[in-house]
Amino acid sequence: MDTKTLIASEIAKVVPELEQDAIFNLLETPKNSDMGDLAFPAFSLAKVLRKAPQMIAGELAEQIDGSQFEKVVAVGPYINFFLDKAKISSQVLEQVITAGSDYAQQDEGQGRNVAIDMSSPNIAKPFSIGHLRSTVIGDSLANIFAKTGYQPVKINHLGDWGKQFGMLIVAYKKWGDEAAVQAHPIDELLKLYVRINAEAETDPTVDEEAREWFRKLEDGDKEATELWQWFRDESLLEFNRLYNQLNVTFDSYNGEAFYNDKMDEVLELLEAKNLLVESKGAQVVNLEKYGIEHPALIKKSDGATLYITRDLAAALYRKRTYDFAKSVYVVGNEQAAHFKQLKAVLKEMGYDWSDDMTHVAFGLVTKGGAKLSTRKGNVILLEPTVAEAINRAASQIEAKNPNLADKEAVAHAVGVGAIKFYDLKTDRMNGYDFDLEAMVSFEGETGPYVQYAHARIQSILRKADFTPSATTTYSLADAESWEIIKLIQDFPRIIKRTSDNFEPSIMAKFAINLAQSFNKYYAHTRILDDNSERDSRLALCYATATVLKEALRLLGVEAPNEM
Repeated sequence: MDTKTLIASEIAKVVPELEQDAIFNLLETPKNSDMGDLAFPAFSLAKVLRKAPQMIAGELAEQIDGSQFEKVVAVGPYINFFLDKAKISSQVLEQVITAGSDYAQQDEGQGRNVAIDMSSPNIAKPFSIGHLRSTVIGDSLANIFAKTGYQPVKINHLGDWGKQFGMLIVAYKKWGDEAAVQAHPIDELLKLYVRINAEAETDPTVDEEAREWFRKLEDGDKEATELWQWFRDESLLEFNRLYNQLNVTFDSYNGEAFYNDKMDEVLELLEAKNLLVESKGAQVVNLEKYGIEHPALIKKSDGATLYITRDLAAALYRKRTYDFAKSVYVVGNEQAAHFKQLKAVLKEMGYDWSDDMTHVAFGLVTKGGAKLSTRKGNVILLEPTVAEAINRAASQIEAKNPNLADKEAVAHAVGVGAIKFYDLKTDRMNGYDFDLEAMVSFEGETGPYVQYAHARIQSILRKADFTPSATTTYSLADAESWEIIKLIQDFPRIIKRTSDNFEPSIMAKFAINLAQSFNKYYAHTRILDDNSERDSRLALCYATATVLKEALRLLGVEAPNEM
């Protein structure tokens, strides 16, 4: 039984007027641990018992069985509970030592699938910092879902269709150089893309020519298809090199083009259910009853299908293929209206599983406060950024630990981890300004700071030559170790909150808190002093490192043993 449930059940025994669940929900954590570990406010009983809250708190504190606690005291209108530190620390340490990295594993998902639409860069465009958010948030959520017993299915819904390919084909035929594209595919294709867009702004015939080539592509024209396939293959080679750097993998690369032959069925289903309405020559679905003002535009007046038609086909395909318990779209907040429409149209079609679809939105990454744009060539490219982060990590490691054995691998883990962690610690609905120096710093609330705390603990354990035993009883009762124990005990709840809210920043902030609490403990406690508490202190170190490493893993960040 967790401590909150224990307290709620003990209060319920002396307060029959309130349900145990209601008591549980009323419990608060005092701001200062000197005031106890949990507190029950007596205000809610004042009406029922017709007494002042202060008096109620005083009477109840005397009636509660205090044998399970260090002490139970009334302070004003609150009953403050001080938990039995020695007993709880012993239980928590035993749990972590027994389970290892499986500590806090949960079975909510029961092996059911969660489809995660993530990353999804556009072919022939560089992988920029903007795509990083979707990639790392999606990857972290996949790890979290697996920790709660689900089976994640990571889908890279590549942007590999659309008029931009018409633009690209026109640009390549005008100015392209095959050898240059093969040598640096995305750089070259981007130059062509920016150049043709600039030309289209002053010459309307360019746009018409691009539309014509895209029409040819849609009709299966041999030259157009071959060029499209080549752009796609070359881009994917480059993307995959980056994904390897980031240590991110996918279960599916079915992009937009995959659904080209699956949209007719969507139109047929919509027609069969009489959902399509004509509006100015186009086919739309009205969604006013869902509070959505603008109808979903399914088919344009010229017969062309739209983005939403493709997403409807994708949703149907994913439900049939993966029978998902949840389907998650990790896509920027600017697409919020689109996903509201998508869910509402599926609901209109009679698919109640649309309730299991969630748009996990996120804010923008800016540079110097300015929005990034591929079309205008204002982008922060990810590949050179990752290389720079690794270089900066390497120079800090060189200064701190010049004799480190595996410097390159550690610098990679720290540099890549720093970029990921900085992104994930930001509440996803907030954007952030990209600042590499702040990311790679070993000080402050950063990935390297948490990694360094883990490496420091490993160094202590090596020095002491300590391996904990699951059959030994370890126990601590001092105030600073207690702060760590409480955090470790809270880890299962943190995992659940992260999963329920689709919010990796909850996990990242937990990792920072745990690292900070350990560093405080380390500064004030002589861990290796030879006395009766030495093994318990080392067991605490071991448990902290285990949970830190697991928290970082759930964020997709490595935890080196030495730094």
